[in-house]
Amino acid sequence: MISKNKIKLIRSLNTKKGRENTGLFVAEGPKLVHDLLNEGFIPDEILDNIDDIKKVSFLQHPQSMLGVFKIRKGDNKPTIDLLSDSKLVLALDGVQDPGNLGTIIRIADWFGIEDILCSHDTVDCWNPKVVQATMGSIARIKLHYTDLIKMVDDLPSDYPVYATLLDGNNIYDQPLSHHGMIIMGNEGNGISPELRKRINRKLFIPNYPPERKTAESLNVAIATSIVCAEFRRR
Repeated sequence: MISKNKIKLIRSLNTKKGRENTGLFVAEGPKLVHDLLNEGFIPDEILDNIDDIKKVSFLQHPQSMLGVFKIRKGDNKPTIDLLSDSKLVLALDGVQDPGNLGTIIRIADWFGIEDILCSHDTVDCWNPKVVQATMGSIARIKLHYTDLIKMVDDLPSDYPVYATLLDGNNIYDQPLSHHGMIIMGNEGNGISPELRKRINRKLFIPNYPPERKTAESLNVAIATSIVCAEFRRR
């Protein structure tokens, strides 16, 4: 039977402060737990007794396995070296919704993008809702929290920095490189003004047909999927 202290510790991992204080995060479900174990994440606790799991689960319908894992500290120390001339990197500027971040991590995994740069005000990737939404992809994708403006300023002037903007050029007509940074912005406000000034490849995802009245914008995760698919299609 799980102890009261262990219950208190695991429940505390629902908050960023709790995760920072302990260096731990929660993953629920056999597939997610096994994906993390297979990628070398170090378990602090693995629960497979459903009665114990129900006492600490963050899910409405608890699954048959719950893991408490140590956070990989190294993922939060990006260097300019990961922005090589042979790979695509996603950058997220203030993405707030855990479901959106989790889905974007899953999208990156699908399209072979190994690194995601996150502004410091992007939601914590070890939030249980984020981890759950990745469906195991967080085991394979490295997330780095950093100052995006400084990161871009340190890049060579000809390094491709892409973003989708209303004043951008039709993504389906533009040349797209096999390397570069793709910036996606906040759900409500888009990309911050200072970072927007540093974008040198402005893209636009057109609606169809162009003259039809349509939604004002796309969900950031859906937009990320469209952009990544177009880059990989070339």
